[in-house]
Amino acid sequence: MVATIQQIIGKVNPLLYSSNARELLMKYQSIDKIPAEEIKPQSLSEHRLVYDSSSETLEPVYFFTLDLMNDFGLNTEKLVDNFSSSPGSGHFSELGQRATIMQQQGTKLMGDINTVLRSILNIIYDLKEFRIRLQSYKDLESKDKKDAALLSLKQIWLDKVDVVKGNSSIKGMAMGQGGFQTLIDAFLVAKDEKDVNKIDLNDRIKRILIPRIHEFNTWINQSGRELNKRYDIEKTYLKSQVNSLKLYLRWVKPYLKSAQQLEAKDQGRNPNLVKTFDTIILELTLLGKSKLNIKDSAIDGKLPKDFEKMKIKRDYHSCVLVNFNFRGIPQKISQRSDYVFGGKAEITFTAYALNDDELRKINEEMEKSDLGDALKLIEGTTTESLETLQDEIDFFLEESEEEEKEQSSDNSNPFLALIGYYDKKEEKKPEKKGIEKEQIFKQDNWIEKNHLRELASEEAKEKAFDLFDVYKKAHGMPSYT
Repeated sequence: MVATIQQIIGKVNPLLYSSNARELLMKYQSIDKIPAEEIKPQSLSEHRLVYDSSSETLEPVYFFTLDLMNDFGLNTEKLVDNFSSSPGSGHFSELGQRATIMQQQGTKLMGDINTVLRSILNIIYDLKEFRIRLQSYKDLESKDKKDAALLSLKQIWLDKVDVVKGNSSIKGMAMGQGGFQTLIDAFLVAKDEKDVNKIDLNDRIKRILIPRIHEFNTWINQSGRELNKRYDIEKTYLKSQVNSLKLYLRWVKPYLKSAQQLEAKDQGRNPNLVKTFDTIILELTLLGKSKLNIKDSAIDGKLPKDFEKMKIKRDYHSCVLVNFNFRGIPQKISQRSDYVFGGKAEITFTAYALNDDELRKINEEMEKSDLGDALKLIEGTTTESLETLQDEIDFFLEESEEEEKEQSSDNSNPFLALIGYYDKKEEKKPEKKGIEKEQIFKQDNWIEKNHLRELASEEAKEKAFDLFDVYKKAHGMPSYT
């Protein structure tokens, strides 16, 4: 069962907006542990309008209310937008075809994304291998590590280069029965052709070893340069593939989101939806927020005069939640593929007073609930696929940028060195990968409870009634309060 917005608000502040708060707190001992589905919601005030006309469309009902909320100075956002069509209706078939097209396009792009992703993985592994190999070449310039690096490169040369000669390779001859058992040891000890003559070896071994040492020294000079070039080319290719991946991710998101938005909500045993009837049910929820202006309220006398200069740590908002429940009959417009909906509309205006912490907590709870599951899956298949590799990618791409900066610094102003400019190193501040969210926020203090929330509640109730009253008078609709 999916929790409603009213239940989520009741969970955030159960003492104000839940009629069974004490029972649930006794049962679960903590607000965070209370399931939103068990909340029995209540509000500061509630007004309901019912409009039933199969000949007139439902769109004006929604947009008139939306425009009216904006005219009342409410910052409005849509929280819920669900629909369900009866399986036997033409509307169900039409949206099913559109959803299938979106799913096919999304699936195709996801296949391309996986191909590019595998390519990036292979490039990263190659770059790591190149980096390990290049480290041996760098260690050749170090006095302490030179001998170890040289032995490491000789081993690579024996295993990768000389081995292609088969039986005439150093290892092939040393492992054979031709009396060349000392050949490998002599090759590892000798640094150049002159060292070969200093070693106590027979002439046959020396005649084989001298050209091999010459080949190795030639290889080590050329392979180092070529490996550096390949390393730079691979880093450039990695950057190109990452940009391609970002482009594919940008393309696929609209298709995945559209496919998710075209999914019908399961209505379970709702009697308003019959399989063979031509019926649709729409659920829409709007939240309008108006921040409490402390200074103006103090000037107008709604708050004590001292509040005019008082600094408030968190703002309070007068909120109106407008919930639409539409039960309509889809009617296809001739010569067009669009549908219009006429039927019964139930509009409920509920008032709440919420502070910044509570609004933040409501957004967190919505993300945790089933309302945000589909978007989490979309983000998981798109954004997270890149973020999991981001550290590895950044390491190699930032390495290229640092090298470019080092090269450009060689042509810098020499006079800056006289004042010690280049001795000052910029300290890099550690990047914060995420902002830690406080799960438990502070309860109202005396001023907030008796003044700010009280005033926000009064204004919220007034705005909710005004919206209800203006709409009722404008349309002459029967009402239930």
